[in-house]
Amino acid sequence: QVQLVESGGGLVQPGGPLRLSCGASASVFGLYTMGWYRQASGKQRELIASIASTIASSGSTNYADSVKGRFTISRDNAKRAVYLQMNSLKPEDTAVYYCNAALGIRSISWGQGTQVTVSS
Repeated sequence: QVQLVESGGGLVQPGGPLRLSCGASASVFGLYTMGWYRQASGKQRELIASIASTIASSGSTNYADSVKGRFTISRDNAKRAVYLQMNSLKPEDTAVYYCNAALGIRSISWGQGTQVTVSS
């Protein structure tokens, strides 16, 4: 079973940056498609960024329109980690952010989530 642990959340002012990290326990980390989801209070969890395997695929990235141009997802297979660099943060980015590992369309594991609050 893959264990995912997120870190890096916190309180940030509007317009500021924040970087989230997600570490994985799996030795086959490089095969997974990794995604960052978020869930705001009272809303459904949504996929905001994903990065394909760099071993089984092209390592391509995809972003939700709401974060495109502001957020960047990246991965380091040697460190078994995926990152989410968030810039120009807005109050509406406030949410619990979750890391996810998937094989194809099959979700393998979720992290416990990390809170991001954007407020002055």
